[in-house]
Amino acid sequence: MRKLFQYINNEVLVKAANLNLANLSLRIIAGILVSKFIAIYIGPQGMALIGNLRNFMSALQSLSISGLYKGVVRLISKCKEDAVELSKTLSTVFYFGFFSSVLLSFLCYYNAEFINDLIFSSSYRYTYIIKTLSIVLPFYALNMFAFSIMNGFSKHKYLLIINILGQVLGLLVTLLLIYQDNIDGALQAIVITPALNLLITIVGIAFRRSLVSSIKITQVSLSIINRLSPYMIMALVSAIALPIVSIIIRNYLIDELGIKAAGYWTAMTRVSDYYLMFFNSLMALYILPRFAEINSKQAFRKEVFSFYKTIMPAFLVLLLIIYLSRSLLINILFTEDFRPVEGLFGYQILGDIARVLSMVIAYQFLAKKMFAHFLILEVFLFIMMYFSSIYLIDEFGLQGAVMGHCLSYFMYFGIIVLLFSSSLFGVLDEEKTEDH
Repeated sequence: MRKLFQYINNEVLVKAANLNLANLSLRIIAGILVSKFIAIYIGPQGMALIGNLRNFMSALQSLSISGLYKGVVRLISKCKEDAVELSKTLSTVFYFGFFSSVLLSFLCYYNAEFINDLIFSSSYRYTYIIKTLSIVLPFYALNMFAFSIMNGFSKHKYLLIINILGQVLGLLVTLLLIYQDNIDGALQAIVITPALNLLITIVGIAFRRSLVSSIKITQVSLSIINRLSPYMIMALVSAIALPIVSIIIRNYLIDELGIKAAGYWTAMTRVSDYYLMFFNSLMALYILPRFAEINSKQAFRKEVFSFYKTIMPAFLVLLLIIYLSRSLLINILFTEDFRPVEGLFGYQILGDIARVLSMVIAYQFLAKKMFAHFLILEVFLFIMMYFSSIYLIDEFGLQGAVMGHCLSYFMYFGIIVLLFSSSLFGVLDEEKTEDH
């Protein structure tokens, strides 16, 4: 146990504290408060509609920045001392992101009726929400562009302060709108609050005014896009496919079991998001950078099993506590109307365990740029999730949705273990180092 705490203290908490641990904690607290307000003022029906809008917006935002964010941060951090290369990078990303976000805005605005029917069904008329989203979309893309610049220049302290201010402002606006307008207010808050983070853009420009002059349309370079394209494709597949599959499953639940059942499933996925948030941050802060440094199967095996032996036991204990206290959690996070969610925890948590076990190994795909493997497996996961969930919902009702989640991630984990079986379990030559 002492070794575990030493590992966390030395490798995790220091880095997390330097980056976004406070912001992460605030996001979780804000999410809990918003969930409670939704449960009190709107109920399971509203939770389902909000879930669809969140998923659609997540996919749209990823499209608006073309999956560029992580790749841009990496490029800027490498070329920030080279004025010419930096100018090409900033110019290319800015104009590419600007035109793609504006194009998406027009498409959404003039197809708002069609989109409304897709994500809300023709029974609900929230076309004005889609149009509002289309108007604020370019502001979101601009925010993310400024955010990536500051992140690339390692301005983590400024990012942290700005994010905290944005989270607090967004939370206050969201709670006020839900209180005043119930479901309409909640939907308005979802599309408006990202635009409130214009503060990120303003502060980013204030601290890096000299960079504005570097952004020129004449410096746009296709070679930059080519270098970023693998990251763009990977980010887009992950960021778009899962929200779309979630919308399809939720709409199927609405059609087959009713909107309340879809709301219960959405509530369960929100709880899952809360406890996975810390783990995802840990993965980005430690696992990916560490795997990028590894150049041998021995080191890869050692790192994976070290993580499993140190972090996973603590994570499993946390999940056990969550499972045993699920009744209390429903009282804290939601209301008595959400009591059926209690029966969904078991399969959801089992699926999340397989998901985390998979992610530790799957990060090797990103670290070693194994793009084809990554894409094929991600597509398989989402197809499996869709078909298994639909089949199991028909067989077992609402339980089938979380059973599909569980089955999909255990199959995903099994395939990943098979792919890396020689590295994880095979006999290794101690004298050789072999790249993956």
